Amino acid sequence: MIKKISLAVLTLALVASCVSPKVYKELEGKYTNLKQENRKLSEENESLLSAKTAAENELKQLQSAYNEAVADRDRLQSDYNATKANLDNLKASYDALEKNSSAAIAANSQKNRELLAQLEAKEQALAAENQRLESLKKALEDRSNRVAELEKVIADKDAAMTALKDAISRALTDFEGKGLTVEQRDGKVYVSMENKLLFNSGSWAVGTEGRRAVQQLGSVLGKNPDIAVLIEGHTDNVPYQGNAQLSGNWDLSTKRATAIVNILRENAAINPENLTAAGRGEYAPIATNDTAEGKAKNRRIEVILTPKLDELSKLLKNN
Repeated sequence: MIKKISLAVLTLALVASCVSPKVYKELEGKYTNLKQENRKLSEENESLLSAKTAAENELKQLQSAYNEAVADRDRLQSDYNATKANLDNLKASYDALEKNSSAAIAANSQKNRELLAQLEAKEQALAAENQRLESLKKALEDRSNRVAELEKVIADKDAAMTALKDAISRALTDFEGKGLTVEQRDGKVYVSMENKLLFNSGSWAVGTEGRRAVQQLGSVLGKNPDIAVLIEGHTDNVPYQGNAQLSGNWDLSTKRATAIVNILRENAAINPENLTAAGRGEYAPIATNDTAEGKAKNRRIEVILTPKLDELSKLLKNN
């Protein structure tokens, strides 16, 4: 009797896990779109880094120009002071000579006029340098503000993903040492679950312990609606020879990824538009397939969480 009940439950689980060709193609299309979006995000990230590098280089150039302008202004001020001192000396000489020689007075008058013209020219040059210095200072401030703004957006995104990673780690504490890891790299969070936690060999039906782990992950994702969720199924390189419904490892990895999506969709707080299932088969290993340990690591589900960079894209376009 128990064997019959177990057989019936297994049959229902297998039927529920099967995906119709229409749903499969929709998921496959979403995976393609996500790959394009991921490529776009990568390009935007590279554009951001390029923009930041360009801004920093421009900032250095403006700082150099600013320093040169300050030096020019100081030199002009020094020339101005020297010329003014010379003029004062000549005026004193003029007063002394005024009583003794009309010819000397005439010569000094001409020299005074020349010095006054030089002094006026230097005053004008100094005013122009001060104006240029103010323009450079404003441009320097604008560039500094833009670099700071870009750095803040990047820091905020990194902080948000770090907070998300920490929340997921806390939610999945019960599964430490059971083939589950959570890590953050390249601005994304990667949750990796080995098949020993989720599936029996050759099956795409999620076990009780694995279902609980996925549901606890879903409880965190439901509170982060601005995160794109890609679920990738992976296998080792041993050819699949199980259920005749499957064409091979790639098909098996896709059905396993879809099984995880279906559990996450049970959580009404998760937007289905943020979910994508994809099968990678044996073609994205993280360990060697020459050992049993390596194969066990390669048989896994990876949940890749990516932030939406709408704010960052808008900032780049506005600048």
